Amino acid sequence: MHRGVLALALRTPHMATTLASVETREVVHCRFCKLVQFRPNNSCCVRCRRPLDVEEPVRPGPIPVESHPMDPATEAGLRVAGLVKEIRRARHLSQRNLAGRMQVPRTYISKIENGKAIPTLSSLERLADALGVHVRQLVRDARSQREEEEATILADPLLAEIAALLPCLGSLHRSLIASAAHDMALGHRRIA
Repeated sequence: MHRGVLALALRTPHMATTLASVETREVVHCRFCKLVQFRPNNSCCVRCRRPLDVEEPVRPGPIPVESHPMDPATEAGLRVAGLVKEIRRARHLSQRNLAGRMQVPRTYISKIENGKAIPTLSSLERLADALGVHVRQLVRDARSQREEEEATILADPLLAEIAALLPCLGSLHRSLIASAAHDMALGHRRIA
């Protein structure tokens, strides 16, 4: 042996190595130096010595907002706002057209529809006239709206007669009536 090789062998510390199958070793990618390597025992990159497992920062989720009971005046104002917008669109009117009929600025109509302004009684009357409805339609609550819809439905004699018989029928008969009415409305014919 050469003298230099022996001296090198004496200076190199002996390393204890164990054989590990390649299939059981995890391949990881360093985010810093981009080296692809097997996972070392200390979980640090063999090139840059930075940790391979960088924990993702925890992103806070949405913070629940406490719902406070709404002031009845505000709730009524928002109901009016929704009804004004709904009726205006049903009548195919722009905010500018409606404002022209009421002789107010367009921004006032926008503020009413967005709940930023609550119209006075005189403004409600002018608004109802401009929309072609009764003031009662703009200030009605959910219960009065339902009662009005029921009255409209029951004004039809056939529907009133069916409504009177419904409490006597079971769920099967109700569904058969609904299905038959649906088929007749769509023009389907049943083959018996």
